[in-house]
Amino acid sequence: QVQLVESGGGLVQAGGSLRLSCVASGSIFSIITMGWYRQAPGKERDMVASITNIGTTKYADSVKGRFTISRDNGKTTVALQMDSLKPEDTAVYYCNAARAGRPPAWGQGTQVTVSS
Repeated sequence: QVQLVESGGGLVQAGGSLRLSCVASGSIFSIITMGWYRQAPGKERDMVASITNIGTTKYADSVKGRFTISRDNGKTTVALQMDSLKPEDTAVYYCNAARAGRPPAWGQGTQVTVSS
């Protein structure tokens, strides 16, 4: 089992910044990739950014150049630095851990609201 705990959401004005963090515990040896997804009301949950164990990153086109994902050397914490936030970034953000041969783990979600 892998447990993920997120923090750092909140309310910010357009153009502002927020930093999300996610701490993994449990069977962390099984984690291949960690990332962030988001889900706005009435929409599907979409990938925002991900980072592999060797540091390869991937971003959704809508956040490229504004968001940065990072992971600590112990590979237990993943952060998402969000700059130049837009109202369309408003969503619940979920931490995700893809695991070798096992179902992915999900955090409980943290609300990000960007006011115009």
